[in-house]
Amino acid sequence: MKIRLICMGKTENTPIRLLLDHYRKRINRYSSFSVLEIPNLKKSASLREEEVQSAEADLILKQIGPDDMVVLLDEQGKEIRSREFAAFLNQRFLSGMKGLVFILGGAYGADERVKNRADQILSLSRMTFPHQLVRLIFAEQLYRAFTILRNEPYHHE
Repeated sequence: MKIRLICMGKTENTPIRLLLDHYRKRINRYSSFSVLEIPNLKKSASLREEEVQSAEADLILKQIGPDDMVVLLDEQGKEIRSREFAAFLNQRFLSGMKGLVFILGGAYGADERVKNRADQILSLSRMTFPHQLVRLIFAEQLYRAFTILRNEPYHHE
């Protein structure tokens, strides 16, 4: 199964980018994982929030195939524990699914069209984090899920 994380903007913070690459390499030992960083909109400061969300949705939705399962990462989504996330991934692997896409919306959140396309909406936390940091948190949780599934000594309860 191919797992992708689609997000708006580049990871500009060097330490975060290096750690994200570190987890990406670790995850790729278990499954194909890539991060697609869609460039931020030009002149977005002159647009209303709804216009930014809509334009970002256009760019995000172009990257999703019709057979992809889509999980939106959103603070309003369902919170689950790491073991539940691992079980969620395992179910997707067992189903024979080819593509699993996680989406992290822009600074104003996801447009309704992205929410409607999502098969599931998950929250990593009710707290607000910088988007670049959320990428890293998600990658770490994805790696943790794989180590849970393999009974490797990374996850401690």
